[in-house]
Amino acid sequence: MTTVRYASLDDLDVLVPLFDAYRQFYRQTSDVDGARAYLGERLALRESVLLLAEAGGHPVGFVQLFPLFSSVGMRRVWLLNDLFVSEAARGQGAARALMGKAREHAQATGAASLRLSTAHANQAAQALYESLGYRRDTEFQGYVLKL
Repeated sequence: MTTVRYASLDDLDVLVPLFDAYRQFYRQTSDVDGARAYLGERLALRESVLLLAEAGGHPVGFVQLFPLFSSVGMRRVWLLNDLFVSEAARGQGAARALMGKAREHAQATGAASLRLSTAHANQAAQALYESLGYRRDTEFQGYVLKL
């Protein structure tokens, strides 16, 4: 059974290998020291919320949420920026459990919505999101300015 809980600075040792594997999934070079610094800073400054999934007492995945705000709606919005489940734990419900806890967090904080994006080719993630009620945004076109 998968359990999901809020992570803290005390969880850095178990989060770092997961985060490093997540980055490698997106074709980034392994950088354990950088991962530790990045996650440690986010947690220390309370700039993100990290949810940690565990199965059988072992860490198997995480979600990272960043706060945003809707000026028009005058409410908080959460950006689900990162979702990762270790390869060995995939297909066992960890991603669904993480997504459920992210939704609970968004609702508990009075958020208007929970937003995310994924690669066009990531069909597995798209199927999961759509099965949980997420819909493609047909109202707004997204743009990126790389700096």
